[in-house]
Amino acid sequence: MLSIGEFSNICKVSTKTLRYYAEIGLILPDEINPENGYRYYSIEQLETMLFINRLKSYNFSLEQIKTILESEESQDEKLYLALNRKKKEIEKQVQEFEKTLDQLNIDISNLKQGKSIMSYLESIEVQLVEVPMMYLLSIRKMVHEYDFAEEYGNCFSKLFRKIADDKLTLLAPPMVLFHSAEFSPFGLETEFAIPVKECVTGTRDFYPGLCLKTVLYGSYSDLPSVYTKQSEWAEKEGYESSNALYEVYVTDPSQVSKESEFITEIYYPVKKKAKLERQ
Repeated sequence: MLSIGEFSNICKVSTKTLRYYAEIGLILPDEINPENGYRYYSIEQLETMLFINRLKSYNFSLEQIKTILESEESQDEKLYLALNRKKKEIEKQVQEFEKTLDQLNIDISNLKQGKSIMSYLESIEVQLVEVPMMYLLSIRKMVHEYDFAEEYGNCFSKLFRKIADDKLTLLAPPMVLFHSAEFSPFGLETEFAIPVKECVTGTRDFYPGLCLKTVLYGSYSDLPSVYTKQSEWAEKEGYESSNALYEVYVTDPSQVSKESEFITEIYYPVKKKAKLERQ
């Protein structure tokens, strides 16, 4: 048997932490002296403590580790599934860190050259285009930001099924229109739409008219930069918003392996600002 101090020293875990682990039922002392309350751990528990520390290093919560330890199923089977889920989480985090690191290097390089870190906005092109009327088959609903990816898949699946069932003619890639006047954490009024050739029950007319158009190659996280550039262009040239901003997804995000392969067209419907008459 090992005293709590010896066990602590071998595993490099403080006695305070061991007492807390016992409190939450993660790993209990093998024996407690009823006279003085001294805690003792068995040699076999050293491996349990190493196992706990290994899972902690993978950023498993103590509750998750406890669930794995207490599992009535085959522990190896449950552990295999849990480790695979964690692997995917970490791979995603690594991708995000790599992307952030790349951006940091670009900003550092720009500053070395005497450029502003916001100079990348200069490379965003804005075109003034006339977009003809189109018939939209669409689903309009309130969508929370964290539900967007799921709703994107669900809504467009329904729309494509209807196109196939009704033998409609697809005219352009899927698009999303944002009808909310402002961003809200409680949801945005969003319209998932597909332009079709036929005017039938369930379609609506959409007149984009004059629009600012920008093509974005890469991650959707760069969309706010495009919106900023378009807003600045509109203000400078004397235009204002005239309809719902919309995005056209030239590439299906579910069909490409890298964010760098995304191609998105952003349209900002505008009209000339009315000139104020001099008094």
